[in-house]
Amino acid sequence: MSTSLLYHGFNVKGYDYVRTKYQEGAVIFTLRPKPFELRCSSCGGQGVIRRGTVTRLFRSLPIGRKPVWFKLAVQRVHCLACGLVRQVNLGFADPRRSYTRAFERYALDLSRKMTIRDTARHLGVSWDVIKDIQKRYLKRRFSRPKLRGLKLIAIDEISIGKGHRYLTVVLDLRSGAVVFIGEGKGAEALEPFWKRLRATGARIRAVAMDMSPAYIQAVSAHLPEAKIVFDHFHIIKMFNDKLSDLRRKWFHEVHDVLQKRVIKGTRWLLLKNPENLDAARDEPRRLREALELNQPLATAYYMKEELRQLWKQRDKQTAKAFLASWAARARASGIAILIRMANSLLLHQSGILAYYDYPISTGPLEGTNNKIKTLQKQAYGFRDMDFFKLKIMALHEAKYALVG
Repeated sequence: MSTSLLYHGFNVKGYDYVRTKYQEGAVIFTLRPKPFELRCSSCGGQGVIRRGTVTRLFRSLPIGRKPVWFKLAVQRVHCLACGLVRQVNLGFADPRRSYTRAFERYALDLSRKMTIRDTARHLGVSWDVIKDIQKRYLKRRFSRPKLRGLKLIAIDEISIGKGHRYLTVVLDLRSGAVVFIGEGKGAEALEPFWKRLRATGARIRAVAMDMSPAYIQAVSAHLPEAKIVFDHFHIIKMFNDKLSDLRRKWFHEVHDVLQKRVIKGTRWLLLKNPENLDAARDEPRRLREALELNQPLATAYYMKEELRQLWKQRDKQTAKAFLASWAARARASGIAILIRMANSLLLHQSGILAYYDYPISTGPLEGTNNKIKTLQKQAYGFRDMDFFKLKIMALHEAKYALVG
């Protein structure tokens, strides 16, 4: 094998080919370094003394299905400046690694389309080697995302397992990239983010989030000039939860068997948007029959559908008048859940109406949360939390099906 093939085929330069050995199905190329100036691999200083060599094997790109190894005697030097003995830099492999950079790139390419286990099995290495390659790459790319250009962000939490385990996620709404992941939920999980944000001097214009008091307090304290925009999907979800409670209470109070049969199975019909009801499955008729049996439930349902129009008004002033009118009718209904909902919306109306200043929501973050759940499910969970976070940080660049 020529030295040119070493360079063009394996991206190895500065070494001469010596011999080839075939051993247990593997191909072992012995290399010899060309004369070069000795330097300390840490400080780069030239004040070094030779301290012998150590023979090492490095995994390289396979030839067909056969694994390929490079064998060479690596020079050890004593650095007079550092006072330590180290191996010199090799050029084609990173320090303390038993594989070449070309092998690392090839493993990363395979990992974009295959699981870690499949990649390791294909290359004939351990699962930990491929995971280490992925983790080092993700750490270089995503461990310190740039925050200076942030303008619009979304904050939400996601459950990642049993035992009330949560992650708090911050998303850049312009790029779709996750810029921070905190363990736990609430204000404490965001403290490292605020610290980094202050150091960058970023000017956040608006924050999309739910009506969590902890998030409201934290954002108000650390981003006093930013607009808080309460996510309209969370508001409708909160209303749907109250509607489900009302239906459940009604179901348990009814003793008539026929009425129970009508009520049963209508929970999801109440939560669906009217335009999404499936006529082929007779869902509009079933919902109509259930609402005819309970006037408070019917009133709450139609008030919920009307509330969705709040975010479709012509401008902010019109929306404000719409909200005031809706709240007045909700209070006049005498229905407890509508009264509580009206009071809550009026208390948070500045954040709700801020949507007309910055029409943003946590919708993109909800999509990212779904990807996180899929990633976790396909990987059967992650034992290494740092690795899990790095995988999440890279989700916005995923071009293939998610693999664990």
